[in-house]
Amino acid sequence: MLGRFILKNIYPIKTRVKILNSMIEDNYIFKYYKKTLKIYDDPREIPLGKIYCVGKNYLDHIIEMNDSNHDEPPFYFTKLEQSITQEKTLEFPSGTNNLEYEVELVVYLKKKCRNIQIENVDEYILGYSVGIDLTKRDLQKIAKEKGQPWDLSKGFDNSGPVSKIKLSNKVIKDGKIQLKQNGEIKQSSDISKMIWSIDKIISNLSFQVTLNAGDAIFTGTPSGVGKIKKNDTLEATIENVGSLEVKFK
Repeated sequence: MLGRFILKNIYPIKTRVKILNSMIEDNYIFKYYKKTLKIYDDPREIPLGKIYCVGKNYLDHIIEMNDSNHDEPPFYFTKLEQSITQEKTLEFPSGTNNLEYEVELVVYLKKKCRNIQIENVDEYILGYSVGIDLTKRDLQKIAKEKGQPWDLSKGFDNSGPVSKIKLSNKVIKDGKIQLKQNGEIKQSSDISKMIWSIDKIISNLSFQVTLNAGDAIFTGTPSGVGKIKKNDTLEATIENVGSLEVKFK
C-alpha cells in the first residue's frame, strides 16, 4: 500500500508507468507490454483490455449489406489489441483491394462485470470514444463464402482507430453519428437507431463472457460504408462524445 501511495503522489504518470513496467518485467521471461489509450482533458491513460464488436446493429446497414437477419440476438466478433490506435496518420494496409470504413460509437468498461442487469449497466461504464472499424471487405467476402472465420479482415494492425476517451458513465441513448470522406458526408445517422442499445449490449454480453476494466465494445455502424483509397482523409464525429480524423498514406 505504501508503495502505491508513493508512486501515485510523488511521481508523474510517465515515470510511474516506467517504474511499474520494470517491476512487471522482473516476473516475466520477456518484456511485458500493455497498450494504453488517451483521455480527453486528463493526463492519465486507460489500459486497454479485450475488444468486442457488435455486428448488424443498424437496420439500414443490414439492408445495404443484403442481410435480412435483423431479429436475431446481438452478433459479436473481436479485434486484436494491435488493431486499436490513436495515431492520426495510418499506412494503407496491404493484402486488400477494397478497404472500407465503418464509423462506430465505442464504449469502455471500468470494472469487472458478469451477468449484470440492464438497469445496473451505468455502474460499469467508464466512457466513450469515436471509432472507425476498418474492414478488408474483399477478404471478408471470400471468408464468408467459404464458411471460414473472417477475423483478419477486421483485426489487422491499426484496423480500429479511436479518438480520445470521454469519461462518462451515462448510458448514451441518442446523438448524431457521422463520417466524412475527404469532406463529403458518407455516413449520417443517430445512436437512437441502434437495434440493440448500449445498456442491452453490455448486459447481454456480460451473460456470455466475463468483462473486465479496460474492455472496449464497438457498437455497430449505420449505412453508408464505402471504399477508402490512399491519401484519403476520414473525419468521424459523434455528438457529445468527440471527433476523430485519420489520414491514409
